[in-house]
Amino acid sequence: MPRAPQSKDDRARSRLNRRAPLAGVRVISVEQFGAGPFGTLYLSDLGAEIIKLEDPATGGDVSRFIPPGQVGTDSLYFESFNRGKKSVALDLKNPAGREVFDDLVRSADAVYSNLRGDQAERLGLTYTQLAHVNPRIVCVALTGYGRTGADARLPGYDALVQAESGWAALTGDPEGPPTKSGLSLADYIAGLTAALALLAGIIDARREGRGRDLDTSLYDSALAMLSYPATWYLSSGVSSDRQRLSAHPSIVPFQFFQTMDGYIAVASAKEKFFDALVAGLDLGDLSSDPRFADFGARGDHRAELLEILAARFRTRTTEAWLSRLRGAVPVAPVRSMEDALDPDALAERRMLVEYDHPALGRVRSVGLPVRVAGYTPEYTRGPRLGENGRSILEGLGYSVAKIQTLADRGAFGPRIA
Repeated sequence: MPRAPQSKDDRARSRLNRRAPLAGVRVISVEQFGAGPFGTLYLSDLGAEIIKLEDPATGGDVSRFIPPGQVGTDSLYFESFNRGKKSVALDLKNPAGREVFDDLVRSADAVYSNLRGDQAERLGLTYTQLAHVNPRIVCVALTGYGRTGADARLPGYDALVQAESGWAALTGDPEGPPTKSGLSLADYIAGLTAALALLAGIIDARREGRGRDLDTSLYDSALAMLSYPATWYLSSGVSSDRQRLSAHPSIVPFQFFQTMDGYIAVASAKEKFFDALVAGLDLGDLSSDPRFADFGARGDHRAELLEILAARFRTRTTEAWLSRLRGAVPVAPVRSMEDALDPDALAERRMLVEYDHPALGRVRSVGLPVRVAGYTPEYTRGPRLGENGRSILEGLGYSVAKIQTLADRGAFGPRIA
């Protein structure tokens, strides 16, 4: 499908676009599936060169084979995490492949991986193993449970970590089962934590002249997100229980309410919002009721207050309550994903990503949630398996003959770079 012509605004932005914030940063990434690629996705959007090293023996990143929208070694799942990156098919266990890897490390700022805890060292991806190649190299390892300890060899997956870290026990209806988030939030949080570590490491290496290891894990990142409930429990023994309709454990009312035709979210995080809420509900007398006088009182009388509010919310539609309350009280409709992905709204917020793919056609997704003054990302498709190998190796000074010799020695597996 031909690319849509640029609008006048797009052409103007291209002329005015400043250099990407991470232009000149090169990351060699041994990443696959969700957490690792999500960690480098925004780095790519911000201009970093992300070179994915994919195992030719397995067909590359496993997410290439996940439906829906899967064709050959391309998929919409892969596109979601890998737009704008480059791919080199390389066998890291092959001596010739290792020679190529070392040359890539010499040219790079960081080596980034998301593997089982014992694999970074087994594949030679740690600073101790690479400092002789490039003393400034930063080595970031994102694992399931860390690189040391009894659980280092365990595989880490989002659902397992949400279960084991206590997230699922805090999510869902009190009378229902523990519930995983509908999104892979443990993966995403760990990926962002790893990206933060990578940038911190590069700044440090450029200042000090030497790199180091930086490790994080899905499990540790998920534990860190327990945040204030963890502080409450560890400091004073106060546990957080599941509440109905996604209610906050201590602020009342701060939850969903059923309306005549759906649900509305309410966040009364300040006293003035509670006063405005009950006034908007024509329940102004509640402001002077001593049972509901402040955060503590409302917490002590949660059930009584919620019964009154719930009955009132059911008398009007969600839209009617939004029209009455929005602007005075923090409220929002509880919408479906399909409604949230309204193309017109996304385009207005500049959150719509569109580009053509030779196998998948027109790909549409959501983009970088960061506004950078003077810079607009230019989104491009994810790489075909190994498609950038030859150009990257030529950039390292490899001749065509040398590339062929390395291929003959098995550096690129059964595929030619």
